[in-house]
Amino acid sequence: MRLALIRQRYTPFGGAERFIERAVQALERNGASVTLVTRSWGAPSQRRLLIVNPPFAGRLWRDRSFSRGVQTLLQHEKFDLVQSHERIPGCDLYRAGDGVHAQWLDHRLKHAGWGARLATRMNPYHWYVCAAERAMFEHPRLRAVICNSKMVAREIGARFAISADKLHVIYNGVDLEHFHPDRRSELRRNSRLGLGWGEHDIGFCFVGSGFARKGLATAIRALAASGRHDLRLVVAGHDRNSASYEEMATKSGVGKLVTFVGAQRDVRFVYAAADCLVLPTQYDPFPNAALEALAMGLPAIVSDQCGAAEVIDHGANGWICKPEAIQPLGRLMCDAADAIHADGNGLNAAARRTAEGFGIDRMADQMIRLYEAQLVHNEIDHG
Repeated sequence: MRLALIRQRYTPFGGAERFIERAVQALERNGASVTLVTRSWGAPSQRRLLIVNPPFAGRLWRDRSFSRGVQTLLQHEKFDLVQSHERIPGCDLYRAGDGVHAQWLDHRLKHAGWGARLATRMNPYHWYVCAAERAMFEHPRLRAVICNSKMVAREIGARFAISADKLHVIYNGVDLEHFHPDRRSELRRNSRLGLGWGEHDIGFCFVGSGFARKGLATAIRALAASGRHDLRLVVAGHDRNSASYEEMATKSGVGKLVTFVGAQRDVRFVYAAADCLVLPTQYDPFPNAALEALAMGLPAIVSDQCGAAEVIDHGANGWICKPEAIQPLGRLMCDAADAIHADGNGLNAAARRTAEGFGIDRMADQMIRLYEAQLVHNEIDHG
């Protein structure tokens, strides 16, 4: 099987890139020949790379020029299947790892002032992305959409003229050996010492880039609202406004309880130090961090606007919160801390059992079956 995977830029800390790397390894073990089509791939790769890097100015022309360049390239390069992680009309398969842009805008503007609403609605970039999204989902060549949660499948089906049988829910896969409770045990003592946490402190971790969408402001303010001095928060991820969130923590009175460690190539030390993941996201199709944390044996607090809520059994392996609900989240963090004190081992074991249902080989098997089904359709269509 000759498979092309399209991703515009490689970010070593990005969830999509971690997904691609794990998926490609599994696919290659099953005999697939994979070519990466990209504008820039900033990490060493032994795989075939096709670089599409036309000049641009601004993110609108960045995305538009890359889309046009890829469409031109695919007229000359022949693949059995083309899977895109970007909104490019004319691909065979699309992985909706970023969800639906229009849906995200709805969530973003729900509590925004009139000025922010006007600026967003007049922004040509958002117009372009929404138009490209519709053109892609409703393109006659599109055979299948890989949705990483039922939430995303519902949103796509509700917003676009697309057949329901094209929507396939394949949850993210996690490397169950790399993210393992044994690694947590090995790293835990030094990780907590490095963060300056005491033996009896309860540590929460926030892992993800793009702090506004992931709900970091809510997490910081909820920590302050909890009134507890034995709770800690470590933040791992990249955001260009990181300094403003550090200032927010200080002004909220929890500056000494929150530690920012930046983007990490290996986030296991963060999970090892923590007792619970907290991601009160405004909108997130399914963050890899949720499965990684569960695999390490961490219960997780996620919002009901996050696809990971579909695998959380409230009170058993984690908790579900409302996005931007500061006081309720503060109380929930207290409840989580008390539950961890009372039965931390039980929560850890339940979290790990959940993750074991989402191993990367399982995900790869589902994707291989989907690819094979599409290849059969191709053969039928071409006689």
